[in-house]
Amino acid sequence: MIHPTAIVHPNAKLADGVEVGAYSIIGEHVEIGAGTVVGPHVVINGHTTIGQHNHIFQFCSLGEIPQDKKYANEPTRLEIGDHNIIREFCTFNLGTAQDVGVTRVGNNNWIMAYVHLAHDCQVGNHTIFANNAQLAGHVEVGDYAILGGFTVVHQFVRIGAHIITGMGTILLQDVPPYVLVSGNPSAPHGINSEGLKRRGFSSASIMAIKRAYKTLYKSGLSLADAQAAIGQVEQAELQPLADFLANSPRGIVR
Repeated sequence: MIHPTAIVHPNAKLADGVEVGAYSIIGEHVEIGAGTVVGPHVVINGHTTIGQHNHIFQFCSLGEIPQDKKYANEPTRLEIGDHNIIREFCTFNLGTAQDVGVTRVGNNNWIMAYVHLAHDCQVGNHTIFANNAQLAGHVEVGDYAILGGFTVVHQFVRIGAHIITGMGTILLQDVPPYVLVSGNPSAPHGINSEGLKRRGFSSASIMAIKRAYKTLYKSGLSLADAQAAIGQVEQAELQPLADFLANSPRGIVR
């Protein structure tokens, strides 16, 4: 299933059922899992591993060297999981030796056109990146996060699970789980209650998250006091929020 105009290095490892479109280039250290479709005019380079049943659309560049002056040709990696949609003109870079050395994308992510994932980004599962979402280096994105179009994320920012950003949002600080943010500078605007309903969160759980949001953003408490108050509530859905707040050196959008 390799188009005759494609260039696939003889040492590349392609599993059964992989399709490679016209004029695509697959590098020496690339591994691609069964059922993955690589469209035309795609370049996949570097020590890149791609799982099963992904669909990579035309004009993507995956596994190129980081846009980092410190990079010195170390054998860093890009790892992409299973069942991801990666639309046109996306660019995912390798990791760097100064971090974990791996840029990772999990499973079942829907990544729209012109998305950039810089070196050492760690993306979870079931996320949605709308057109032109841009991540600088070392960014972490939790499961089910939704980044609106033209969302721009500063390096080292952490983005919690189940969040959603508005179009054109600029993120310079961490976004706690469940929170809806937008703007430049970004500001919180409640919780992603509709998304939580769609994912099966109970009414009681959503109400507990809303109360935690009010504690964090509406009570007038300091961040430390709000974090302590949320940590005292014995509700399973609040544990990820408490853990996130306890490990947020950049501070949070607030």
